[in-house]
Amino acid sequence: MNIKTIRTNSKNTDFINLVKELDVYLKITDEDEHDFYNQFNSIDVLKEVVVTYVSEKAVGCGAIKKFDNSTVEVKRMFVSLDNRGTGVAQKILQELETCAKELGYKKCILETGVRQVEAVKFYKKCGYKIIPNYGQYQGMENSICFEKKI
Repeated sequence: MNIKTIRTNSKNTDFINLVKELDVYLKITDEDEHDFYNQFNSIDVLKEVVVTYVSEKAVGCGAIKKFDNSTVEVKRMFVSLDNRGTGVAQKILQELETCAKELGYKKCILETGVRQVEAVKFYKKCGYKIIPNYGQYQGMENSICFEKKI
């Protein structure tokens, strides 16, 4: 399997198309809460974006966004359904963590949905620890927040 990961920005067409796929997926899993979560997922504020290709086809993406002076938030992590379990997500997350380190950040935080069981398992496997819900996710029962020192 020929896997290539690139760093880009939110104007990248492949990133935009993958985010559309992600939003379709989340609309199903988030159910009635989708509109609440969706308001925090604008991609035009994302400057640090990663897209992964398998045999020249865009199959996964992720981004980081400054949260505070020492922390970035991982946003818009997605791997197309037929490429899950192949190591693509791990490559994306590692590239985002490397990028964050290079920019001088000390930790990554993120939010995912309790119903995204695979995502919760994945972040735990990658060394992320559950933390109290932060920011707009406080009090959201469907949210689970993580952090990892990098």
